[in-house]
Amino acid sequence: MRKLLVAGMMLGAVQGAQAADLPILRGAVPDSYGPRVVNWEGFYVGGQASYGTADMNFVNSNRSLMKNLLNNTDIESQYSVSQWPLLGKSSQSNSGVGGFAGYNMQWEDTILGVELNYVHGKFNGQSGDWQSRYYESSDYRTTVTVGQTAAMQISDYGSFRARAGYAAGSLLPYMFGGVALGQADIQRSAGVNVDYTYIGSNNPPPPARPGFSDSRSADLKSHFVFGYSAGLGIDMMLVQNLFLRAEWEYLRFTSPVDVSINTVRAGLGYKF
Repeated sequence: MRKLLVAGMMLGAVQGAQAADLPILRGAVPDSYGPRVVNWEGFYVGGQASYGTADMNFVNSNRSLMKNLLNNTDIESQYSVSQWPLLGKSSQSNSGVGGFAGYNMQWEDTILGVELNYVHGKFNGQSGDWQSRYYESSDYRTTVTVGQTAAMQISDYGSFRARAGYAAGSLLPYMFGGVALGQADIQRSAGVNVDYTYIGSNNPPPPARPGFSDSRSADLKSHFVFGYSAGLGIDMMLVQNLFLRAEWEYLRFTSPVDVSINTVRAGLGYKF
């Protein structure tokens, strides 16, 4: 019995010494080893859901339409009717779904990469306005009335980004910037009516001076709009190669209508 006890004590001492050489077997990893850094390098894909707000600025969006309508007219040269500030702004919130795919390069805890990001959703906005002004000369009062409408719907949008991040254990906070592309339907219309009223002193007054009315419209279907993208996010590795994402993105599109889109997103991805 005593021999068995001594043999057991010796075996326990040997196992303890071996465990001392393997920090992972002692429970918590010592600070000298630092936090475990996940391997983020390689290709990855994922899906996402988003919720955001689109701000559409229709002010002055019909200037080119009005210039074309009043080209080579005395009304435009004298009163600059196409420069009148008409229409307003529209804001709408909506949800969407989409996906992303990219590639990461890793140097210890520094991550650089590129990514394609896509969202399908619908943002609608519209504005309508009219304005009337009159101008008097020695003989005539000229009354100019202008009416305008504009509407826009964005159905698909995305970005091609460059990413930079810092790997901190299983977390990867990052920032990004790139070019943005969207698909939109844009409808615009503008009309003008001009009347002349004699206010001179001739009696009887001269024959009435004829006025005129005209209108123009422009309808763009599946029109591509371009801009830029920027934002912040964080990826968190859940289990091997499967990660969770939270992100905020700002997109700005330049088109006949000035558009800004802010979205927050949650996604699930897989790294190969």
